[in-house]
Amino acid sequence: MVTVVITAVYPIYYQSVAAQGVDPDRAQAFYFYATAASLALVALLAVPLGSLGDRRAWRKPLLGVAAGIGMLSTALLYFVGEGDWPLGLLLFGLANFGAGISFLFYDALLPHVAGSDEVDRLSTSGYALGYLGGGGVLALNLLWIQKPEWFGMEPGTLPSRLAFVSVALWWFVFSIPLFRRVKEPPPTGEPAGRGVVAELFSTLRGLRDYPQAFLLLIAFLIYNDGILTIIRVAAQYGSRQGISQGSLIGAILLVQFIGIPFAFLFRKLAGRIGAKRSVMFALAVYVFITVLAYFMTTAAHFFALAILVGMVQGGAQALSRSMFASMIPARRSAAFFALFAIGEKFAGVAGPLVFAVITHATGSSQEGILFVVVFFLVGAALLSRVDVEAGRRAVRPTQPLSE
Repeated sequence: MVTVVITAVYPIYYQSVAAQGVDPDRAQAFYFYATAASLALVALLAVPLGSLGDRRAWRKPLLGVAAGIGMLSTALLYFVGEGDWPLGLLLFGLANFGAGISFLFYDALLPHVAGSDEVDRLSTSGYALGYLGGGGVLALNLLWIQKPEWFGMEPGTLPSRLAFVSVALWWFVFSIPLFRRVKEPPPTGEPAGRGVVAELFSTLRGLRDYPQAFLLLIAFLIYNDGILTIIRVAAQYGSRQGISQGSLIGAILLVQFIGIPFAFLFRKLAGRIGAKRSVMFALAVYVFITVLAYFMTTAAHFFALAILVGMVQGGAQALSRSMFASMIPARRSAAFFALFAIGEKFAGVAGPLVFAVITHATGSSQEGILFVVVFFLVGAALLSRVDVEAGRRAVRPTQPLSE
């Protein structure tokens, strides 16, 4: 879903078909406002839903409901045609929401299925397989979008609309093993909170006992803002710079397949120099990527940037997730990963929103993309202060990481 709907096919489809007849700058701003609104809703509901999942042992059921919302909304994008931008933004927002909540519970299962000595390995392997799956479905979509006659289709919007249906089916099929094979972790048995705000502060007070995990969370909130902004604006930014649809999707497909071996390489790098230093290296590369993007003018430039992004994207996010998982108690994983999700989703709100505002104010998306450097620099400065080993020592007395 992230690869096709958020990153590659739908942003281009929205700009060229759904928002047809709307001023391009206004259409782009509406798109990022819809993104911000849907992710803000995820941030608002993440903690109460995460705490509910922990207390009632409903992590998998809530994951299933959220994924179902995402799958259905993604499939219904099939009905978005020329000028249907309000419907397109509504369904896109619902798909974003469903994916965001389902990822929260997916991540929360990590401390329950991986021991402390294998959490980095499992997290990076999961990202590598995610790249393989996302790249596979995008390759199929790209083939029938570029060569519809090979599949008995006429050129037009149908190939792109069928791509959205294929993503929903792909999402459903590859969710089945999780629900069949992964056991629901036991409930915490703690009393329910009194409301969204009370639940948020209760969870924050709980995380206060793990200060290194809290500092990592703040750093992640900031530098992941830059990562997610690049993911979410890449296709539209490239399109505004005159890069063709085929080149845009091809470059994003390249990211998926480069990401597979480099996710495994980051696992090895983390084994040698540690997860924190590996993420710091990735953030330095992202600063370089952002500066290069400012000067991008050709498809060759876009492909070069795609290669660099593919090298570091999965490693940075996977090792951030595994570091956090190793510094929190497994019994409260959903509640604490809800805070992680809030950090991620507010990053998804702030970055695209800042990009949209700067683009709208200056009339240049280049100025917006250059500002992303700030997120990487500030996030890296905070990450440098995290003591990972101290964070892991703090959680060991509570319970084993793996139950």
